[in-house]
Amino acid sequence: MAGKYVLKNSTAGKFSFNLVADNNQVIFGSEIYESKSAALNGIASCQKNGIEEGRFERKSSTANQPYFVLKAANGQIIGKSQMYPSAAAMENEIALAKANATSGVEDSTQ
Repeated sequence: MAGKYVLKNSTAGKFSFNLVADNNQVIFGSEIYESKSAALNGIASCQKNGIEEGRFERKSSTANQPYFVLKAANGQIIGKSQMYPSAAAMENEIALAKANATSGVEDSTQ
């Protein structure tokens, strides 16, 4: 069973999505989008850019916890991970993100 992008309703009639692994673990989440079509475009961008190593930027929080962002070709952030306890854990999640990047979409909006 493969991962999937879960499109969901967000606050005040807006939309967001998560890339989730086959065990339903969230790999990364999106920003908030004004429309469903904009969120679907964000997913398409993740599907395209998520297979390219150079699109993943490794970062560190102010508490020195590693995390990553996925960027589109124009440099815009299209996905952001959680904080990880180690750089190795973050690298494992980047590998998981790349492996699931081209997954399909589950529309859980109403």
